[in-house]
Amino acid sequence: MDSGGRKTESEGRKTAKYERFGLTLVVNHACNLRCSYCYTGAKFNRPMPDAVGDRAIDRAINSVEAGGELELGFFGGEPMLEADRIERWIGRARERCRAAGRGLTFGLTTNGTLSGEIAWRVMTDPGMELAISCDGGLQSHDQHRVFPDGRGSLALVTDTMRQLRTAGKPFRTVLVVRPDTVTGLPENLSWLRDVGVEMVDLSLDLWTDWGGLDLENLRQAIRDSIRDWRGRCHEFGVNWFNEKLGRLAGARVRKETARCGFGAGEIAVAPSGRLYPCERLVGDDTANSPVRLPGTALEGSDFLSIRTFPGRSEAACSGCAIESECSTTCRCSNYVRTGDVSRPDGLLCFLDRTLFRETLAALADGLPRSSENPQTSEIHEERSQQ
Repeated sequence: MDSGGRKTESEGRKTAKYERFGLTLVVNHACNLRCSYCYTGAKFNRPMPDAVGDRAIDRAINSVEAGGELELGFFGGEPMLEADRIERWIGRARERCRAAGRGLTFGLTTNGTLSGEIAWRVMTDPGMELAISCDGGLQSHDQHRVFPDGRGSLALVTDTMRQLRTAGKPFRTVLVVRPDTVTGLPENLSWLRDVGVEMVDLSLDLWTDWGGLDLENLRQAIRDSIRDWRGRCHEFGVNWFNEKLGRLAGARVRKETARCGFGAGEIAVAPSGRLYPCERLVGDDTANSPVRLPGTALEGSDFLSIRTFPGRSEAACSGCAIESECSTTCRCSNYVRTGDVSRPDGLLCFLDRTLFRETLAALADGLPRSSENPQTSEIHEERSQQ
């Protein structure tokens, strides 16, 4: 098996298909919000043509071995602007995967402000792994997640989350951690827990500068947040803490996703049909993007010959005490911070060391007893989309 998790046959023979393949369709560059920290580029209207999405799905299915699974994701912009297309592509993927003897999972991250009839059907589909972007209480969320006229979006997002809970639809939230909101992290996590959220994916803003004081604020926010989370970890999950707790407790690591294949078993398709190793790097989708992959979605019958990228350099982390256990292996995050997919920067290393230290302290203080703790029995390796 190669560094990207792909099975290979003997030298000179064709590369085998994947057990899991991740395909993300960037369904439009447009968005109804103007979040100040957004990294996805200009908000122009370019919906993905049906033919591009259809062909990408077919090629992805052809890249999965018999009995394997396609992981289909939808991204933007705001994907719910194209809810009708997404509903159609979900139906198509289900039909094609069933006929081909492949499994299917699908998911999307939405800003939670669009809940029309079709969008509601998409979000509440029993198979949908749904994430709602919400930065917590009013002061943090509406500081950045605003409409073009400057109005905050929290009221609409909160209403959507309440409706989803009433409908019995599970979802998680994605909370962006930034220098100007990091001190409010403990309160924002408490706010989300109080409104009924059961799982929060914290996403560090990698596209901004983090100064020395910002790092100290991040350290303190993690320390305060984990103390509060420690007593509620059985019913309230936080991705940063869950993952480190599992590793420190000796949980079995189970590869649940093809994500972070970065070209090897994972492809993102822009509305133009151009290919990328990760949806977070599509941006404005310019023809001269240094990370754009060769070809388009309309060329070829599968994705088995896509260019692969090196993993994290051992030299970059040589001598680190937690080298074998740290989470700085995401090639996309490394590229954003250093321009080198194989090299993390000080911010990523600081976050990982701090999480290990503070989670270890939480373990030393003792965790509440439970007949079964889903947070420590296994580690599910995932990455937040947005």
